[in-house]
Amino acid sequence: MTDSPDHTEAEHYLLNKPETTLEFPFGEEVKVFKVKNKMFATLAIGKMGKGNSESSEKEDWWMNLKCDPDEAVMLRDIFPSIIPGYHMNKRLWNTIILDGSIPQGEIERMIDNSFKLVVSKMTKKDQQSILIHF
Repeated sequence: MTDSPDHTEAEHYLLNKPETTLEFPFGEEVKVFKVKNKMFATLAIGKMGKGNSESSEKEDWWMNLKCDPDEAVMLRDIFPSIIPGYHMNKRLWNTIILDGSIPQGEIERMIDNSFKLVVSKMTKKDQQSILIHF
C-alpha cells in the first residue's frame, strides 16, 4: 500500500478539468463535479457523505466516476477498493474508495476517462468548446 492519496489532490485534479464546476445538489457533504452541467464525479467522506459503515479511526473519501461497463468490471476485479457505483447505475459507475491502495496515476486516469465519457455524449458544439483545451 502507498500513502493514502489526499482527497484534496483528487479534488484539485477534478477541478482542473476544462469547464468543470463544483456543485452541492445532494447537500454540503457531497461534492459534485460537472462539465457543462453534466456530472462526471462525486466526492464525499464514506457513503455519500454519511461516513463509512464500519467504525474505523479514519474516514476514507469515496469518489464516484463514470466508466465503460467492461472496464468497470475489470477495475473492480483488480482493485478491492473499487466497488460498483454507490447510489449510481452500477453498470456505468464505479466508486473508488480513496484508502491509499490505488496509485495516484491510476486515479487520475479513471478521472480522465470519466470526464471524456461524459463529454463524448454532448453535442458537437459543446465537445469542441471543451476539447479546444486539450
